[in-house]
Amino acid sequence: MLKGIPSILPPELLKILMEMGHGDEIVIADGNFPGASHARNLVRCDGHGVPQVLEAVLRLFPLDSYVPQPVALMQVVPGDPVVPVIWDKYHEIVRRWEPQAEKAGFEEVERSLFYQRAKNAYAVVTTGETAIYANILLRKGIITGENAL
Repeated sequence: MLKGIPSILPPELLKILMEMGHGDEIVIADGNFPGASHARNLVRCDGHGVPQVLEAVLRLFPLDSYVPQPVALMQVVPGDPVVPVIWDKYHEIVRRWEPQAEKAGFEEVERSLFYQRAKNAYAVVTTGETAIYANILLRKGIITGENAL
């Protein structure tokens, strides 16, 4: 155990977050996401929801300030009546840890393009989240003297 590290984050995920460089992307996915077939590096966080994992990751992970929208969501398929209310929670979490990124808004990526970005992402973290359209992609930024602690 270490001080200041959220206990929800397994050692494997901490290693991946440290390995990632500026511009690398990571997906935190719901329980329906095809993580095993889409991940270069797969981390399982079964039993946890996406909001809890997102909150823990953003305590340690800077978002990219050099792109217009460093956070992306899987767009609702046209004609699907689902309204992903979990997105409101994501905005709240990102606002708390990275207010500039939340102010810029989240990119909405068409489903097949989101899957392609997941295949190219550094890692996919699968969760037990049951909300649909709960997948979120984060682009890593840089650590500076201002955000180092």
